[in-house]
Amino acid sequence: MNRPYYGWIVVCACFLGTFVVFGLSYSFGVFLERMATDFARSRAVTTIAFGVQTLLLYMGAVLVGVFVDRLGTRRMLALGTVVLCLGLLWTSVATTWLTVVLAYGVVTGIGMSIVYVVAYATVPRWFDRRAGFAGGVASAGLGAGMLVVAPAATALIDRVGWRSSFLVLAGVVTVLLLVATLLIRDEPTTEPVPAGEFAEPRALETSTNGGREDGSEQPSLGAQFADIHAIAWTPSFGLVFVGWVLIYTTMYIVFVHLVVYASDIGLSRAAGATALAVIGGANAVGRVGIGYVSDYVGRVRVFAGCSTVMGVSTLALPALETTTALLAFAVVFGLAYGGNGALLAPLTGDLFGRENLNAVFGLISGAFALSGLTAPFLAGVGYDVLGTYTPAFASAGLAAVVGAAAIVAAKRLEGA
Repeated sequence: MNRPYYGWIVVCACFLGTFVVFGLSYSFGVFLERMATDFARSRAVTTIAFGVQTLLLYMGAVLVGVFVDRLGTRRMLALGTVVLCLGLLWTSVATTWLTVVLAYGVVTGIGMSIVYVVAYATVPRWFDRRAGFAGGVASAGLGAGMLVVAPAATALIDRVGWRSSFLVLAGVVTVLLLVATLLIRDEPTTEPVPAGEFAEPRALETSTNGGREDGSEQPSLGAQFADIHAIAWTPSFGLVFVGWVLIYTTMYIVFVHLVVYASDIGLSRAAGATALAVIGGANAVGRVGIGYVSDYVGRVRVFAGCSTVMGVSTLALPALETTTALLAFAVVFGLAYGGNGALLAPLTGDLFGRENLNAVFGLISGAFALSGLTAPFLAGVGYDVLGTYTPAFASAGLAAVVGAAAIVAAKRLEGA
């Protein structure tokens, strides 16, 4: 009896990684009001901690990707677990706003960055023909994390306060990431690969002991950076980077401000938290289902279509005034975000190749840093000045539609 392909075990490990990173990060909205009150800060200023975390998560991914390529996924995932949990513990005892920014923003962000790169960029090393489906299952941890963590954190905050909630989350994170660390592997160097998974015999991959499988020398760090630099200066890379910046303004504004927006329009805070959880559930479904479909109809086409739906649904958000309408938005937005989110790493591999995939994916993820740092803050400023989120939702929705067009243009340049 043949053993199951170990790539699916790797998918499970990566699922745990995305569950942790984005379950934590995207639940910030349920902490926003309590932290703003405790530290006597405005909503805009309070989102700075989230923005710094997002900046470190994705900008850190540039260097993290290089080290994962050279040192291996298991070592780096173990390091990320330690750093992430230390950041959460420090946040729980922070007494000043600066300490919160350092603990939650900087330390936690660095730990998340390591887990993020491992969780997203490892799967395409094990799959090609089914990369969309496998990547969708692995990244469905994001939706599952939102579905579980946002309502759980809301209940915890009501019972024990936001500080003790971070302590509980740190304990759960430690357990989940230790399991993921034990399961993860770099690439199928010794495991049999199912016939037809890769269209051509795979090039010999770089090992983590300084050489290649055939005994030849591993490229120098300088040579690796030169290869990455060459990709980064192509017009198609620029289009994808700008496209991601524009598309994900919708995501960050919705995730950070949806709970307080629900309260502002006369709905309960719980309704906003429930909507976040519904986005998470729909996201998980979209990642698996739409990721599977993308392997047959074209990953770039599906990514652009889902991104357009994210933009249009965000444009409609100011017109929604009931809990039912808000939950309907959550389903549509969650499915669309799940569909394009499943394809982030496979899209990168399709357009720019799988050589130095961790590093290239980390570099392009800087787009998330720019969106995450600026979009929630600007939306908060807009609310503080105008008393409404309508301009922020409208601007983000239009930006996402333009971003989708940029992805299509990048595909045409690459001939993908």
